[in-house]
Parts: sequence; C-alpha cells; structure tokens
Amino acid sequence: MKFKFGFKNPLKLRAPNKKRKPLNKKAVVRVIIYSLLAVLLSVSLVFAWYAKDLPTPEKIAKMQPSQSTKIFDRNGKLLYETGDLKRTLVTSDQIPTNVKNATVAVEDQSFYQNHGLNFKGIARAAFRDIFHIGSGTQGGSTITQQYVKNALLYSKQTISRKIKEVILSIELEFMYSKDQILTMYLNEIPYGGQSAGIEAASVMYYGKPAKDLDLTQAATLVAIPQAPTYYSPYGSHTDKLIIRRNYVLDQMVKMKYITEDQAKEAKKEDTTTVGAAVQPRKMSILAPHFSLYVMEQAEAEFGNSAVNEQGLSIYTSLDYDLQQQAEKAISDGMTKIQRYGGSNGALVAIDPKTGEVLSMVGSADYFNTDIDGNVNIATSLRQPGSSFKPYVYATAFKKKDFSPSTILYDLTTDFGGGYIPHNYDNRSHGPITARLALDNSLNVPAVKTTVLAGIDNILATVSDMGISSLTQKDRYGASLGLGVAEVSLLEHTNGFATFADNGVHHDVHPMLKVINNSGKTLYEYKPDEDKGKQAIDPQIAYELQNILSDNNSRAMVFGTNTPLKFTDRPVAAKTGTTSDFRDAWTMGFTPSLAIGVWVGNNDNHQMSSGADGVVVAAPIFHQFMAAGMLGKPVEQFNAPKEIQTVTVEKWSNKLPTEYSKETTTDIFASWQVPTEKDNVNVAVKVCKSNGQPAPEGTPDSLVDTKVFSNIHSEMPNNPNWENPVHSWAVANGLYNPAPAGTCDIGPGISVTINSPTADQTLSGNATLTAITNSGADTQKVDFYLDNVSIGSDTSYPYTVNFNFNTVTAGRHVLKVVATGKNGTSDTKEVSFFSLNVTFSISDVASSNLTTDGVKIAWKTSLEGTSQVFYDTIKHDNYNDYAFSNPKNSSLVTSH
Repeated sequence: MKFKFGFKNPLKLRAPNKKRKPLNKKAVVRVIIYSLLAVLLSVSLVFAWYAKDLPTPEKIAKMQPSQSTKIFDRNGKLLYETGDLKRTLVTSDQIPTNVKNATVAVEDQSFYQNHGLNFKGIARAAFRDIFHIGSGTQGGSTITQQYVKNALLYSKQTISRKIKEVILSIELEFMYSKDQILTMYLNEIPYGGQSAGIEAASVMYYGKPAKDLDLTQAATLVAIPQAPTYYSPYGSHTDKLIIRRNYVLDQMVKMKYITEDQAKEAKKEDTTTVGAAVQPRKMSILAPHFSLYVMEQAEAEFGNSAVNEQGLSIYTSLDYDLQQQAEKAISDGMTKIQRYGGSNGALVAIDPKTGEVLSMVGSADYFNTDIDGNVNIATSLRQPGSSFKPYVYATAFKKKDFSPSTILYDLTTDFGGGYIPHNYDNRSHGPITARLALDNSLNVPAVKTTVLAGIDNILATVSDMGISSLTQKDRYGASLGLGVAEVSLLEHTNGFATFADNGVHHDVHPMLKVINNSGKTLYEYKPDEDKGKQAIDPQIAYELQNILSDNNSRAMVFGTNTPLKFTDRPVAAKTGTTSDFRDAWTMGFTPSLAIGVWVGNNDNHQMSSGADGVVVAAPIFHQFMAAGMLGKPVEQFNAPKEIQTVTVEKWSNKLPTEYSKETTTDIFASWQVPTEKDNVNVAVKVCKSNGQPAPEGTPDSLVDTKVFSNIHSEMPNNPNWENPVHSWAVANGLYNPAPAGTCDIGPGISVTINSPTADQTLSGNATLTAITNSGADTQKVDFYLDNVSIGSDTSYPYTVNFNFNTVTAGRHVLKVVATGKNGTSDTKEVSFFSLNVTFSISDVASSNLTTDGVKIAWKTSLEGTSQVFYDTIKHDNYNDYAFSNPKNSSLVTSH
C-alpha cells in the first residue's frame, strides 16, 4: 500500500456558494438515538459473545480456590503442605482489620464506593492495547478486578481478557458484599514463595495465623503482592520492601485508618531487622519420608483430587519431638556406619497398643542424592536376616513338644540339595536350648526349627502379624528361617509390636484424623474401639518377650555388655545381619514402644566385614529407645496366668526321674507342660554274669540296675539329622544305649505247698511238705511260719516237722521259698489254723477182775477216742504191745 502526500489550495476546493437548508432537529435526535442504540446493541453483542465462555453466576458462587492439604503431627505441628502453592482459606473474621484496611489503602482506595470497575483504568488499558502505546501494567484495577484476574482469568493483557474481566467484575459486585469480595481477594493473591492468600503468607513468614499479625507485620505482607519476588523478605531487596511497607502505612494514615503516631511506631523496623523479623527460610517439609507416605495413604483413601485440591487437614500419629530424637539417633550413628562402609540408616517406631506410627526416618538425609536419600527404606523391601527368627520360633512354640527348653543340636547338617548352613562365628555349639539358640542367633538350630515348624505355618504366622510381602511360597525353603525373604522395616516393626502387645496385632495407623476444608471429619481413628486381632497366643508372645529380654541368655555369643542391654527396664531385642553384611538390623520393644532400625546401602552394596546388627544398628536402637523411654514408668512383661515354670530333664525336656542326670528350668505354655517321664536316661536290669538285660523274674541277687542314655536328634528318622548327633554323642561319651537281647539263666524254679492245705487245722507235731517243678535243679527249700524260719530241706520231697503246741491257737501263714541252683527263686504261701492244747488222762481205775478180763475206766481232759495197749512188761514202741479191739468210736471224756 502506497501513500501519496501533497498540497492543494483549499480555496480551490470549495463548492460554489449555495443557499443552505435549515437543520432538521428531529432527524438529528433520531440519528443520535439510533447511534446510541447501535452502540448499546454492539456492546451487548460483544458482551454476550464473550460472556458465553464465562462461568455462570451459579458456578462462580460454587467455585472454591484450590487449597493445599496440610499434614500435622499428633500435637498439631505442621509437617508438610502439599502442592507448589500453599493456601489456607480463612473467613473474614479471621483476617485482621489492619490487613483489610492496608489492602484497600494501597490497592483500591475507592473500593467501598466503586462498583467493581475503574473506567479510567479500563480506557487506558484499551487505548494502550489498540494503539500499542506504552507497556507494562497500567494500574487502576479495582480489588474486584484484581480478584477476577487472579482467580477466574488468565493474566495476559488483551482486549478480550479485559472485556471478560469487566463482565465478571460486574457479576461479582451483584453477587457478593464488599467484605466478601475483599476476603476472597485476600485468600487468593500471591505473597511470594509458595504462599497464596494472607493466611499462608502469615504462617510462612511469621509462623503465626493471620489473625495474630500486628500492624507492622500486616503492612509488610500487604506490601508484597505488587511484586512478590522483588519484595520477598527472603530476597535481596528488603530495603525496597521497607519503603513499600512505609508507603502502605502512609496511605493508611491518609485514609484515616491509623494515626501518624501508629505509623511512626510501625516504621521502626528498618532494613537491617526486617529479615530477622520473619521466620528463617527452611525446607518446607518435616519428617519428609513420613509426610509423603501419609500423602500416599491419603490419596489411596480419599482420592488425588481431594488431597491435592480440597485443602484437607491430616492429623497424623507422628510425634515430632520423638521424630527429632529418631533423626538425631540416625545422624549420630552415621560416623560408625560410614566407617563400616555403609551410607544410610532408617528407623521406625510404633505404639504396640494401637499401631500408631510415632516416628519414621526413611533415610539418613532425604535431600542427599548421593545416597538416594529420597527413597523411603521404611517402606522398601530388604532381607531381615536373623531378625526374622522370632517369627520362626513363635510358630514352633505352637507345638506341644517344642518349648524354650527344647534341645536343638547345633551341628553341621545337610538339609538336602547341598544346603549346609553355618553360624556367624563358623562354630558348632552342640546341644543348645531353643532359648539360647534364638538369643544367640544360631543359624543351624533356626533352620531346624523352620523345618519342624513348617514353612506354610511360618508364612501364616507372619501374615497374621501384619507382614504382607511373603507371597511367593514356592521360592522359600529351609533358609526362610534365616531371613532371606524380603520385608519392609515398617511391617517388620509392627510385627515386633505384636509381640509387645501380647500377641495382639493392630494395623499400622499413620493418620489419626482427616478434616476437609469445611470442617467435616472424613476419618478418625479411635484407639478405644480398636481391639486388634489376636495373631498369636499370649503365652507364645510372653515366651518371646521373656527370651528376647534375657541379656544373660545372649551372653554366649554377644557378651553381657552390648547396646542391647538396658539397666533401668526390660527391653526385648533381636539383631539381624544378611549375607556379606548388606543389611544390618536391630528390632526390639517394650510394652509401649516398638522400634526397628536398618543400616546399609540403598544400592545393596555390601558393607565391611563386622558390620553386623549389634555393631552398627544396635547403638542407634539403644539411643532412641533411651530417649523414647526417658521419664516414662518402667513396664514389665507380665506372664499370662497359664504360663508355668517347670524343671525338666535336659535332654528329653520331660519330667525328671530318679535316674535323670541333668535338669533345666524354664517357662512353658500350658500345652507345652510335659506329663511324660524322662525317656532318655533309662534304668535297665542286667545280669551280673554278662551284662545283658535280665528277663522278668530274674533274682535280684543275679542282676544289677544300670542307667543307659538314649540320645537322638530332633528328627531321628532322618539320617542327615541323626548321624551328626550320633557322632557328637559318641565323641562326648554320651552314647550309651542299652544292650540288645537278654541273658539265659535256664528254667526258673517253681514251688508247690502240699501240706498244709488252705484253711486246714493243725495241732501238736505236724509235718509240712513242699515240692518243686521237675525241670528245676533245686538247691534248697526254706519254710517260714509267720515269716519266722522254722527249717529247710534239700531233698525231695521237702519237709519240716513242727510242734504247733508251741504257738498260739488261730490263723497262721506258711511261706515256702524255693531256690534253684541257677539263682532263680519262687515263693508260695498258704493260710491255715492251729490248736494249742494239753491232753491228759486221769482217774484210771480197774474193776471186775476175772479170769476172763478186767474193766478199766479213765477220764481224758479232752474229748477223744481211746484204746488200751497192754503187756506184762514195758515196751518203747506201741506196736510191741497187745491192744484192745475195738477202740472207742465216739469222742468222749469218760472211757
């Protein structure tokens, strides 16, 4: 396009003179009216065109600015505020009058008089945009317009945006009061850094809510929004901030909001002190691993939108005072950790009675990229090593025949497939109780216990105790008991918390209460209603409490003076170290605090030799436990009433007998209390002649009683288990089994009493008779009357004569003992009666003597029969006399 410029005489351009017609006033009015209508129509069309893309008044009324979610500790300390922009909405009554007045004085002095629009400012901006004259901010926008620009529109200065700004400003003025608009504005505008809104700015810069700001602080904050970065109290232009702050105070005086004296006093803070007046700049997150862990939990529970936009207040279980102690313990332990080739440490503390997470340190330094510090080890999977063993023994304790005093043989054992585990010290300790095996972290007994307890049963136990990561059952073998399956420090600590709470498992509770931005409670954890789940029997839990708090028990390997020892209270603890010193653990608890500590390298790089749990992790555990228990009452692990203390024979773990050589005393769950007698130390009767077991009935004189030891492995039918135990027993002089077979002493003697018979009556002189079996070679037969010897005989039949007139009348017992030449004997007894009487003849008289005979009469002291023997001479034998025949046949006393 070309332009041609020139000059012509205007006189030559004038039209010829003609007579003018007068103006038609009505026509002029019509033109003006039509023009105005056209303008109004055009404006209306323009407004309608731009208004179609704007939110309706109803939508505006429902709009809420995005708010950051705040995460607090259990005592209300702010740990973290989500999002890049921190904002907390407050109501009008929570904003000081000085803030409102200062804002009006410096931003829009006609705020309470205008209708949301500054027409001069609008015209100036439009002229600039149309004719591209000038640049930068034209100023003059009302507070209403500034709110619209910041909250509802993009900030680029264009004609279309300005039109939309006008439309929305008018709508807002009709919808809201001036105080409501001012409140919305103060909740919306940026104040530098990550803060948006007066409340977030007040907290960030002064560490207090906006309602507590004084005049100086209020004027300082109001000075910032014009150029938030330039005027930042943390920046290099604090002198300019003071000038701007003083300008705000001057405008407040001008508007008669404050007096000259008040302004003068408020201006005393100069450029050398303004930086000190605000909080020191620091990282915007405390307990970072825990705070972000809570964020993840909250997003899973309430959704991303609610957490990141709706301004939730999440009150957590974390105790920040305790958290600082945890962070200090990790920090203090880093020198030793680094000396042993480690670079990181983590700690979790849980309240066993609730599952509330009291502390979580996910790494030594969240912001240290050299160690991948942002990775949360507390929730990462790592091998727990020997710290896993308590779950194995807890499972085994469910069995009737497995208790803390059960003997396990710590001997080199092939568990199949060439798997031959060794202890940390590369030594075998021989027979050892389950208590000592666990406390001293011996590996072979742990693997044996794994097999005895059953892998499926162990996995069920750890699942019941809250460990969810052991899901690949087919991957686990006997080495499961050595902690090769990965767990997280968080769940592992909560598993130990289950031991602490007498076997009751509580889910992990990182959040106590969640409130939305309108004050509605979305979630609240109520400890009184959380009864938990009985994951293991309280008696088993007590057995673990008792074992793991027994400092003397672990002395065999660790000694008595380790960081696991506490002199002021019982503390249960278990260390763990994985292969090549890649992970070091110390887990432990009191009744009110469970703690887990991990040390190592995030990249799984091995540490130096000797970097085991008791060396690098236990000092951290001890320091934090001492801090956590400082000033707290001493709590004991109380035994359930069913627990019994029993003395048992050492090897069999059964009740001792008179033949038991060694005993031990320990605690037993009710189902573990033995009822059987010691079957390891067995008394056997053997023949003196050859030492072979004597058959039943062998005379005591031919036998000795000897005690034999019958030691076997935990699994006698498995040669891989039995053979090492047999070799050990032989080498230590404890292999002493009873000999096989019996000794042969020939047939045993048997005796029979022929006289007297049962209940027979004897008197005077009587012959007692016994016989023996024909096969026996009888040495002698002894006769006893009422256990008093009355004679013996060596010839068959075996007899003895006895005058029963020498004993009292009544029942008597005859005992006959026959002894064979082979040493066997037999005894028989019979009960009978005896009469003890004196028989006499008196009153003998003869009469009626004739050649044919004579009559003889006499009397006897007892009834009886009589017969007369006679001759002219005296004979020594009755058979030599003649005798009367017959004798009296009746029992009489007169004859």
